[in-house]
Amino acid sequence: MGLKEDFDQAAAEVKKLKASPSNDDLLVLYSLFKQATVGDNSTEKPGMLDFKGKAKWQAWFDRKGMSADDAMKQYVEKVNSLIASIGLA
Repeated sequence: MGLKEDFDQAAAEVKKLKASPSNDDLLVLYSLFKQATVGDNSTEKPGMLDFKGKAKWQAWFDRKGMSADDAMKQYVEKVNSLIASIGLA
């Protein structure tokens, strides 16, 4: 399989985890997914009272400059490590 197919499979499998990953893991997954599918974050930063939105925005912003292929590879690796530690339902 190619990288895109591996990425798509990982994106489907992450929804089948037995338990929800930690908030930190969820931020990593979110930021890698957005970087792989959209590219650099060019959206406006959420307001100061939107804590969840700010955390997601910052996690994605911190990936600035990362190539889509690198983001896909890291996403697949992260999902595989979560499957190994949490398991699939």
